Amino acid sequence: MTDQTADGSTVGLTGTGRFTGERSWQHASTPIPVLTILYHPDLRRIGDRAFLSEIPFGRPALVGRYEPDLVPPGRTTGEPLSDIHISRRPLRLLGRDDAGIELLLGDSRTSVVAQGTSVFQGCVFPAADVDRGVVLELSGRVVLLLHRASMVTESPPRFGMIGDSAGLMRVRADVQRVSDLDVPVLLRGETGTGKELVARAIHDVGPRKMGPFLGINVSAIPATLVASELFGAVRGAFTGAVGPQEGFFRRAHGGTLLLDEIGEVPVEVQVALLRALETGEIFPVGSQATQRVDVRVIAATDSDLEAKVRNGGFRAPLLHRLSGFEIWLPPLRERRDDVGRLLVHFLRQELGRVGESWRMDPAHPKFDPLWLPPRLVARLVRYDWPGNVRQLRNVARQLVIGSRGLSRLEVGPAVERLLRDETPPPPSRGSAGEATPVPTPPPPAGSERRKPSEVTEEELLAALRANLWDLKATADHLRISRTSLYALIESCPRVRTVADLSPEEIARCHEEHGGDLDAMAERLEVSRRALGRRVREMGLA
Repeated sequence: MTDQTADGSTVGLTGTGRFTGERSWQHASTPIPVLTILYHPDLRRIGDRAFLSEIPFGRPALVGRYEPDLVPPGRTTGEPLSDIHISRRPLRLLGRDDAGIELLLGDSRTSVVAQGTSVFQGCVFPAADVDRGVVLELSGRVVLLLHRASMVTESPPRFGMIGDSAGLMRVRADVQRVSDLDVPVLLRGETGTGKELVARAIHDVGPRKMGPFLGINVSAIPATLVASELFGAVRGAFTGAVGPQEGFFRRAHGGTLLLDEIGEVPVEVQVALLRALETGEIFPVGSQATQRVDVRVIAATDSDLEAKVRNGGFRAPLLHRLSGFEIWLPPLRERRDDVGRLLVHFLRQELGRVGESWRMDPAHPKFDPLWLPPRLVARLVRYDWPGNVRQLRNVARQLVIGSRGLSRLEVGPAVERLLRDETPPPPSRGSAGEATPVPTPPPPAGSERRKPSEVTEEELLAALRANLWDLKATADHLRISRTSLYALIESCPRVRTVADLSPEEIARCHEEHGGDLDAMAERLEVSRRALGRRVREMGLA
């Protein structure tokens, strides 16, 4: 996990009450609504955020092409979304008495997909949804997370960790507090949250950084061999010990030893481990003489050690000794605002391994900002990630290898199965007790047909964008016939058809996207099938 954003900048509130930067990991007392960029065609913008300090004061927060300014963490100034596909007329976010947030599109022409479903006029996000994080897709190009966070006034060092969520800020602050102290550290958190990376950060910035760093997963060692692996063994101590064996404690002398899955240490070995922590002395298996070691021990676990103590599976004195200082690592589902930056980081790593780094290099002539579909980013952020950061990294690898050599990133069956169980938010009611249109899934096949006159212009645009300009899918989505859809498109001045495109525009887009019809149709916002016919007629195919 590496990050190149600078920190240590100033903070303040502008004259309008908008938060403009960060300097401290010390949070203000009350979290307020925040918008964080999860995806943007300008990849540098991912992670930028705007603190919507208007909302707690009863004022609407405006979100459009030119407002609000979204600031990179650690900076004092930012810039608006500035994407030409987002309407100049902003949509509005309003606070509610129940701590929920209401979204109103008003006269904004920006198509909005919230939590995976289209919004046509407005909707209400209950407080619990905002606390968890609401994923908003704007015009099919920008993905934002509406969530809550506390203002900060300065950031701790990054220690190579990606992200600026409140949970990760606490971890970074804890690393800063304990790294120069020669006390045992216990890292606690679910599997895949990055405990080994935190342990290495403590080592790399501490006084032992010139010494060795060794990590051992205790659960991967047969119970009969744990003692010899940790403390070493003399020749003949057990069957197969044909010579003296140097254990991990001796090999980590002068440095740091990470004991991962510490809860799996056999009870009979725990006494010797406690002695090593308290006295700095170890007994190699089969030896009658002690050996002195100078080792800082960092332990890690995803187990409930207190429950193990109650059940007799873990010794209380050892737990107390290991817990010189505890650091709790948050699961990825509690730091969704970091997912965008983590995903791009892992994709870049994997693309480098397969020789396709150019796909996410804005300086490359073939770079396509929509190679990574914003809709996929939104789906990944909504997923709960039981395997946490490790699982996200594996998904990035699956996506890259599965799309290797292809013109577009494809979601294969493995990732599709992973994301299949997404649940849309429940319907909510608007202000004054009146029902407010809320995101709803596309109607099932065979649903009752609608009159074309019932379809608003905004609904038509949102449905076309949500279905990537596939006319059959859009007609099914709107529950109208394809003939009616053609008539609506013809009467809507805001929708272009392939016939409206100049040959120069098509040729330029063809060159920019290497003839990829899917990318061209998404960029030009027209039917892929009709565009393909026009491309063939122009002799470009």
